[in-house]
Amino acid sequence: MQTFMQKVTARSAHVSVIGLGYVGLPLALAFAKAGYQVTGIDTDPHKIAGIRAGVSYVQDIDSAALQQAVASGRLHATTDFAVLDHVDSISICVPTPLSKTKDPDLSYIVSVTEAVRAHLHPGQLVVLESTTYPGTTDEVLLPRLASTGLQVGQDFYLAFSPERIDPGNSTHRLENTPKILGGVTPQCTEAAMHLYQQIIATVVPVSSSRAAEMVKLLENTFRAVNIGLVNEMAIMCTRLRLDIWEVIDAATTKPFGFMPFYPGPGLGGHCIPLDPHYLAWKLKTLNYRARFIELADDINMNMPHWVVTCVADVLNEATKSLKGSQILVLGVTYKADTNDLRESPALDVLRLLQAKGSVVSYHDPFVTHIDLPGLYATELTEHALQQADCVVITTNHSTYNYDWIVAHAQRIVDTRNATKHVKDGREKLHKL
Repeated sequence: MQTFMQKVTARSAHVSVIGLGYVGLPLALAFAKAGYQVTGIDTDPHKIAGIRAGVSYVQDIDSAALQQAVASGRLHATTDFAVLDHVDSISICVPTPLSKTKDPDLSYIVSVTEAVRAHLHPGQLVVLESTTYPGTTDEVLLPRLASTGLQVGQDFYLAFSPERIDPGNSTHRLENTPKILGGVTPQCTEAAMHLYQQIIATVVPVSSSRAAEMVKLLENTFRAVNIGLVNEMAIMCTRLRLDIWEVIDAATTKPFGFMPFYPGPGLGGHCIPLDPHYLAWKLKTLNYRARFIELADDINMNMPHWVVTCVADVLNEATKSLKGSQILVLGVTYKADTNDLRESPALDVLRLLQAKGSVVSYHDPFVTHIDLPGLYATELTEHALQQADCVVITTNHSTYNYDWIVAHAQRIVDTRNATKHVKDGREKLHKL
């Protein structure tokens, strides 16, 4: 371990990152900025070409910073796993999707682990960052790596450190967001902490890789369950003829015992809609049913249907039906001011409206194309707003002029309370 620690301290360690998406690329760039030689590995040749050209495909990464890292010789990108023969640390940042039955799909992790196994050598550190169920690091990675004959904690080091990247967040970035880390052995924790402390201000050790895996699932299950609660509250308030947003704002004045969550058209992003299912799946193997997770998922996944019901009710008041009505959807990304479409509930809203026979169009300043048959982006003009029988706000991008939108639209279903500050034309507004 002493040699590894010395290399890290001297900035002579060769760092590698496998998986160069919205998690891996910022990590690789941070190590390069800190003075390490970094090799990024990805199976997508388009990503490799983009990095080599200094063109960022991740919204939070500035192309100029990427160009500088590449030009300095600190950052390299390749599809060739053979480079692992020469690296001192490996951070694994590959996707962990769910199958159609909502079971964990560990195929990316297993594939990468086999590649790492083929090149594992004494003194190497391996850190898994991909979100997964408790036990993955020491049940899936460890046996495969230990089959080389190398001993964990002595010949090589293995740890889990969950990513906490929040796309579009300019305040809490990789470098200033505390990072959880748990090694398979105390020596593994020590080695991994020493590396990550070079680029992250606060590294928080926990007792094991399983504990670190559970931390990430607790964080995102907490959000999923509370969003499910407030989404159901929104439905209740509609039936009680109450404004859920007024209720939340008033409750937030309590200085203790309350944390505001906000309703919306459903859950989006890679983490919150998926991660709780890793925990639920693991507990099923122990004959335990994760009831909160199941209930929250049922509520959250049905919110797009509730949005369409709200649109139908608004049109019905004007003696119109969903079938044949022109519907303009504003914002299709899962989160405001990003270009991220992963698991976006707006896509489900669009599909459901199309299935009901509506003539659907969309506008999003960050998305010019989505892969849905018969659906195209439209320019946001006075004419487009006036022609729409109903405008549906599914993502509250800050670039939208909501006063202008309300002024020219016939009627609006606002699922995000984006129009809360609009004063004129409120009779046109219908909140979730």
